[in-house]
Order: sequence, then C-alpha cells, then structure tokens
Amino acid sequence: MKTNIILKRELAVWGTIPLIAVALLGAAACSKPTSAARPGDPPDVEVARVEQKDVPIYGEWIGTLDGMVNADVKAQVTGYLLAQAYKEGSFVKDGQVLFEIDPRPFQAALGQAEGQLAQAKAQLANAEAVQGRTQLDVDRYTPLVKEQAASQQDLDNAIQNNLAAKATVATAKAQIQAAEAAVQTARLNLEFTRLTSPIDGIAGVAQLQVGALVSPSSPPVTTVSTVDPIKVYFTVSEQEYLDWNRRFPTEASLDAANRRVRLELILADGTTYPREGTVYFADRQVNQSTGAIRIAGLFPNAGNFLRPGGYGRVRAATRIKRGALLVPQRAVTELQGSYQVAVVDSENKVGIRTVKVGDRVGSLWIIEEGLNPGERVVAEGVQKVRPGAQVNPKPFDGGAKGKGA
Repeated sequence: MKTNIILKRELAVWGTIPLIAVALLGAAACSKPTSAARPGDPPDVEVARVEQKDVPIYGEWIGTLDGMVNADVKAQVTGYLLAQAYKEGSFVKDGQVLFEIDPRPFQAALGQAEGQLAQAKAQLANAEAVQGRTQLDVDRYTPLVKEQAASQQDLDNAIQNNLAAKATVATAKAQIQAAEAAVQTARLNLEFTRLTSPIDGIAGVAQLQVGALVSPSSPPVTTVSTVDPIKVYFTVSEQEYLDWNRRFPTEASLDAANRRVRLELILADGTTYPREGTVYFADRQVNQSTGAIRIAGLFPNAGNFLRPGGYGRVRAATRIKRGALLVPQRAVTELQGSYQVAVVDSENKVGIRTVKVGDRVGSLWIIEEGLNPGERVVAEGVQKVRPGAQVNPKPFDGGAKGKGA
C-alpha cells in the first residue's frame, strides 16, 4: 500500500515538469519586443532640407559702457572738507552742492578785500579834491600872467601841481580797479568752497572724506556721469571698417547707413538689453598696436539701469547675404580642417559631401559651396551613417528638441 502511494507521487511530479517547461518557453516568447528593429533594417536619422533665403550677417564685438559725459568734481581752493551734501550713487542736478569746504578763511579774505576797496575809493576822492584845487590855481594864474599881475613861474608851478594831481587820481582809479578785482577773486574763492555738480547725472563714490585737506592739485572728490543715453565703446577690425565704408562711397550715403544700423547689447548675464542703440561716431584713428578702430554707440537708458564701467557684447547686422543656403550647424562635421555633410538622396541613400562653409546665423550655417537648395542633409544620427548606406529619414525638429532640453 505504501509503495503505491510513493509511485503515484513520483508520477505526479514528473508529469508537471513538461508543463512548467512549456509555460516558461511561452512566457519567454511573449516577453520579446515585437517592435524591435531587425539587424538588417536601415537606421532612423533626422534630416533637414537645405533652405535658401536672404539672411542678415551679424558682427559681434566686446563693448565697454561709459557715461555720455563724465565730469570730475575737483577743489579749486585749498581748505578742509566740512560736509558731504549728497548720497553716493544718487541722481544729482546741475548746480547741486555735493561738498562744502570750510568757508571761514575765505569769508575773512573777502572782508579784507572789501576793506581795501573802500580805502582805494577814499584815496580816489582825496586825489580828486587835490586835483580840483590845483586846477583852480591854474585857472586863476592864467589870466593874471597875461595881465602881468603874476609871474610865469607861479603859473608853471600851478600847472605842474595840477598834472601831478591828475596822475594821483589816475593811480587811485587803478587801485580801485585792482581792489575790485581782489573783491571778485575773494568772492569767487568763497563760492568755490561749495563744490557743486556741473551736470545732471549720477554722482559716484566720494574719493575724499569729510576732514580731508583738499587743494587744486588734489584728485577729484567725486565724478558725476550723464548716463541717459549711455555710450558703449567697442572696437572693430580695420578690415571690417574698410569693408563697411567701401559700400557707401559718399558721405551722405555713409551717414544714412550709420543711422540705419541698429545695435543690440548683450549684457554680462547673457540677457539682451531691451532697447536698441545707434552708432554715435568712429574714432579719428586706427590703433597701430591692435589694428582696430574704436566705435561709440548710444543706447537709451531710462531709469539709469546701465552704469559706466560695465561690459557687454555689441551685436549688429552688417550686411545681407542674398540667396544664402542654410543647414543646421549640427549637420556639419569638421574633419582635419575640412567640412562635410551627409546628404540623403531620393532613394534614401547617404552620400558624404565636402562643403565650404560661411558665416553662422543663429543655429544655422551658411554653405558657400557643395549643396543645392532643397537637398536633404542628416542633422541627427550622423554617427549612424556611412557612404552608400540606406537610412530611414525623419523630419528634423531642432526647435522642439531645444525646448525640451
């Protein structure tokens, strides 16, 4: 009886093994991906058509911001700074007091000059009185000499005294002029104790503090800059400058072209300044050491957002490329100084073609030679292809990839 039970259990175990094996094989078969490409299928690549259109060619240069006017505020008299009357970095108006020098020595000098002027006027009054008396003597002696009632010597003495008195009057008048000039100088020096802003603008950091001794030879106590509009200096190569000017042979056409140019300013954080600028002037000479010429641009700066001393990149369209052939930059491969693209023909076969590249326009590259409008080039999956290989082309959507990146 026990033997029969053992035999039945062994038969049951060995009977289930084939069923388990069949189930495992079925599961393995179901787990294989049905959509996997077979080894012989052509690879998927993304292709873009060669586009032909007119495109602006941009130049880009490093720029330095500077105030439209940078006015140094310097002491014109010697004295101690008594007070600072402005907030550093704030907007100040023309004539606003920024610093005050101790005025007491200059007030005393003005009082002394006014006293000397009063003294000179008194001396003039006295000299004129003396000259009047000597003139009376001349007038009295002249008829008496004709009547021989007085000697000629008396008349000559009266005339000499009158001439001396006139000279004294002239000297007194000159002394008054000198005294008046001294008063004006003293009054001006007293005004110079108030250091005022010569322009409307942004006042900088105080370079000297209250209590410092200043003089005309001292450095500026601060600088005020007009920053609306603000200047941006950038340098272009001599070749770029000559190429631009040759395209506009007359002064009128060159001026008109310069007015049409719109400058973009890319700030240090990579953002583009929202307001466009214009060309202001070109420097009078080319820098002999760098072979470049400095150009100044003007940008509106309402709110004084931009400040002198900042850096940025100035960008401008310098010309229009007519009928340019454009492909995505990622479709171009550089190999030992030459450039190649993978071209897909009508039968979806790949051909490697050497091209001559031109300027870059955004994410595109201008192709000067080697391609025709409408041809398809591989923009994604270049590493998968080889000459003569069959591919499965799909439209290239660089914008969507960029947004998703």
